[in-house]
Amino acid sequence: MHRRSFVRGASLLAASPLLPFSSLEALAAPVFPVVRPAAGQRHFRSKAVEAAITEFQRQVKDPELGWLFNNCFPNTLDTTVTHSTRGGRPDTYVITGDIDAMWLRDSSAQVWPYLALAPQDAALRQLIAGVINRQTQCILQDPYANAFYGDKTKVGEWKTDLTDMQPGVHERKWEIDSLCYPIRLGYHYWKATGDQQPFDAQWRKAIDLIVKTFREQQRKTGLGPYHFQRETAKATDTQPMAGYGYPVRPCGLIASAFRPSDDATVLQFLVPSNFFAVASLRQAALMLYDIHHEQQGYNDLMAFADEVAAALRQHALVAHPEFGQVYAYEVDGYGGRLFMDDANVPSLLALPYLGALPLNDPIYQNTRKLVLSAANPFFYKGAAAEGIGGPHVGADMIWPIAITMRGLTSTDDAEIRSCIQTLKATHAGTGFMHESFHKDDAKKFTRSWFAWANTLFGEFLWKVYKEKPALLA
Repeated sequence: MHRRSFVRGASLLAASPLLPFSSLEALAAPVFPVVRPAAGQRHFRSKAVEAAITEFQRQVKDPELGWLFNNCFPNTLDTTVTHSTRGGRPDTYVITGDIDAMWLRDSSAQVWPYLALAPQDAALRQLIAGVINRQTQCILQDPYANAFYGDKTKVGEWKTDLTDMQPGVHERKWEIDSLCYPIRLGYHYWKATGDQQPFDAQWRKAIDLIVKTFREQQRKTGLGPYHFQRETAKATDTQPMAGYGYPVRPCGLIASAFRPSDDATVLQFLVPSNFFAVASLRQAALMLYDIHHEQQGYNDLMAFADEVAAALRQHALVAHPEFGQVYAYEVDGYGGRLFMDDANVPSLLALPYLGALPLNDPIYQNTRKLVLSAANPFFYKGAAAEGIGGPHVGADMIWPIAITMRGLTSTDDAEIRSCIQTLKATHAGTGFMHESFHKDDAKKFTRSWFAWANTLFGEFLWKVYKEKPALLA
């Protein structure tokens, strides 16, 4: 579970009642404070990333966007990675920011934006390979855990959770996406670099464990080995029914006890995560075929992906009275369905970004309209901004990740420009993205150091710069 704190940001320029005439010209061009860590304090330096920052700042004439890109895009490398060599292999531990633990999801998403630059930077390639190697070891340690410590002997703050906790595990919330993100990262790293070294016998063993875990959570022959309860006043931090959650009817979908927000599911067939699992199983199948030359492994994983995809078509596709054919957020196999979306990824909004659905899919487009409207109970609109939030930090809190994802999944220039301008206007003078901010006051935000939000925003700016630079003017 992520710790939360509300912080009030300071303005960029302190108000001054009287200024000499000579100062007026200086005020015409804003002066942005240095908030990026000094070079000597950065955890890792990438020549390719630094070159991208230099290029962006030289070509983009908006000084505030240049400042934000310089702060946000390298934030994962600057502040969260510990890179070394273990047993002759690269090893990289990645914290989320203000929490000293490595989430399989967050660590994948944090280094993902650097994949496009990895072919130009051998050191960056080794850092990402180290993330893949570390994730493989985490999965082999406990495929049901979502977050791990760098020290495998550490006993953490959630040691009293009623589940099969072990040293080295920070939190043991079962989330489908925790096993999908490492596959996505590995697959695209392999495609970008051609490097097969991380995908050895240990990685192959981890793939078998992922498939086994997914199969267990289809719940065809029982509830499976996983259960989770926590002594807490927050219903979103625990599961009912002796820790197994409310019942689902086996139908081919995979049950997920928790969402990518680390909040408990209500109906455990979490639709975005099942879509992500389909894409990930197919990517793993291709890797088994091309790297390990396994025809049977390829066939098995592709058949599994087809099974889940068929179940999604049968159970997740719903006729909505306002938006037509859409995908529900959660279903239970009994006909129950939940219409909403959450800011965390995977989300319904993010499915094309994850390669799970085509951007022009008409059902996705209908679903997109639903989740970006008042029909989504977690879509907020206020004086500061509009966007998707979720139960995790409470009502009226918009997540920059969701605004960024809206821009990354849009083909409309006006919408993309609006997302950029909204993010530019809501960093509260800090120069960084946050976990969330209040819809009416961006100075009321949670998590001043949240590297995923920062690096994802950098990815968005870089994509727009490369594809539609006029929108940054």
